[in-house]
Amino acid sequence: MENNNQQTELVIHEQTKGGQYRWITVTTLLLAIGAILHLVSPNIGGVTPNWTIAMYCIAINLTKPTIGQSFGIGLVAAAINIPTSKSAFPYGNLLSEPVGAVVCALIVCLSCRIAVGNTNIKPAVTGFISTVLSGLTFITTLKLVLSLPTAVYLYAMMPVVFAVGALNAIITQILYFPAKKLFDTKGN
Repeated sequence: MENNNQQTELVIHEQTKGGQYRWITVTTLLLAIGAILHLVSPNIGGVTPNWTIAMYCIAINLTKPTIGQSFGIGLVAAAINIPTSKSAFPYGNLLSEPVGAVVCALIVCLSCRIAVGNTNIKPAVTGFISTVLSGLTFITTLKLVLSLPTAVYLYAMMPVVFAVGALNAIITQILYFPAKKLFDTKGN
């Protein structure tokens, strides 16, 4: 005789977007793209986009890693930048890149929506602020290590940092949308 009091359990399986470590894969891919672009981008009027920062800002906006993970992303970005840097003191990246990545993560963690109309502009904001704070950290370190004159720091280096920040804001915003579309695509 069958028991009519049996309960049926419904199990729903949701396909994930690559598992809990997908953020590592996405970040690695974007940092590799940034490194390649860093190597091939020409310097135009003393200004070159900082592709590494743009790429880790995209990765952090997409994957929302913890502050500690973002610090690690910054250290990896610094390690990538050191051998390809054209700076007189490439080890300054070890300070500046973690600063930029952590600042980006802090902005991404804010629950406020940053938008113009329906367009999310948080990538542009993180790209600009992270680049400027990373750049200021880098040039301040460079000034101290190389004992550069204050006039060079203020009138030559700072304007370049802000120009690169503006350029990175545009790049980060433009590249974020196709990257997000790929990130949100579920595999079969």
